[in-house]
Amino acid sequence: MKKVNLSDAEWKIMNLLWEEAPRTMMQITNALKEETGWTKHTVMSFLKRMEEKEALHYEDGEKARLYYPDLMREEAALLETEDFLDRVFQGRMGMMLNTMVQQRALSREEVAELHKILEQAETDFEE
Repeated sequence: MKKVNLSDAEWKIMNLLWEEAPRTMMQITNALKEETGWTKHTVMSFLKRMEEKEALHYEDGEKARLYYPDLMREEAALLETEDFLDRVFQGRMGMMLNTMVQQRALSREEVAELHKILEQAETDFEE
């Protein structure tokens, strides 16, 4: 798995591409314009940087470049999660969960979901 650090802005673009690809630079600009106020020049700069990071690539279309994600959403989420855990909780998932429980940051439904996930993980380890 390649190590690609995405900025908040780059996450916005990648989320669009994960929803639907390919997209042109103008389609990306128009989709994000209201939320971000970005111009096509701003989006072009992000796309170039993201291409250098190998997060996406383009192919020449009939009228415009068509952008495709090279990074899967699951890969990006895992890398971001690992980076966050390392920076904030010294890589310790238990410490993060304990903090969230103590601060009541988890709903009952989320606790139940975590319980099911942990039970499944325990079953998977036994196999």
